[in-house]
Amino acid sequence: MTIRLFVDGGADFEQGMIERHQLTVVPLNLHFGEEHYKTGETIDLPTFYKKVREADELPSSSSPSPNDFYEKYKQVDPDDQILVLSLSSGLSSTFESAVMGKNLLLEEEPEREIVVLDTKTASCGVALLVHEASSKINQGASFEDVIAHMEERIEKTTTLFVLKTLENVIKGGRLDRVKGTIAKTLNIKLLMRATDEGMIDVVEKVRGNKKSVRRFIEQIGDYAHNFEDKVIALSHTNDEGRGRSVLETIKDRYNFKQGLFMDMGPLISTYAGEGGLVIAFFKD
Repeated sequence: MTIRLFVDGGADFEQGMIERHQLTVVPLNLHFGEEHYKTGETIDLPTFYKKVREADELPSSSSPSPNDFYEKYKQVDPDDQILVLSLSSGLSSTFESAVMGKNLLLEEEPEREIVVLDTKTASCGVALLVHEASSKINQGASFEDVIAHMEERIEKTTTLFVLKTLENVIKGGRLDRVKGTIAKTLNIKLLMRATDEGMIDVVEKVRGNKKSVRRFIEQIGDYAHNFEDKVIALSHTNDEGRGRSVLETIKDRYNFKQGLFMDMGPLISTYAGEGGLVIAFFKD
């Protein structure tokens, strides 16, 4: 019996990770006016960034339908177990769609074993959880033990964000234009985190790019102290140099066992803007 891992378009992964962990990805829908795309399938990242820069308004996104999940579930061998690690329900209705798709499947095949978990995170936070789930599965853990372990790991997941530019949060209506203009003039950078409910809160406003990155890195020590057995995951928005530099600084300061590095996909990039960074790790 095999445990199959499912994720959605709100997750980001380093190169080769989808194949390595044999993930099934259910894409999110992305809308540029009348143009509609599926993340990871009908639009690539360079095209996405180009279209965002040229657009007057940010693209909108919508969750996969319950049927999108149902159709993917149906492709799995009935003898296999399915674990879905869904984008935070605090950011999207994707979790609800995944559950409704599960219920559609169970109406037809009630003997199927399928569990949908709300990760309460996004982007590299989901990658961190996939890495953890795969490790547990490879250790030979039962489906029930993997579920229990992942529920505990989700509660320990810390996800932090730093924005280099406020253009997208202003354009997307997440920040008042007047306040945003003042913040830009004062060179204010936003430090944010995922709340316990999986929503995003601004935790600090810092002046200057260098200071914001320094504080971004310092925050790790607010949540954890023992790093030898921990993994850090980092995703960047179209700025590989900045992302790798920050990850190296983190590894120099904290003794993480492993680092995962990846591009940020369209969903979080839409609001983070270019140069945005996300890190995820397990707190003590």
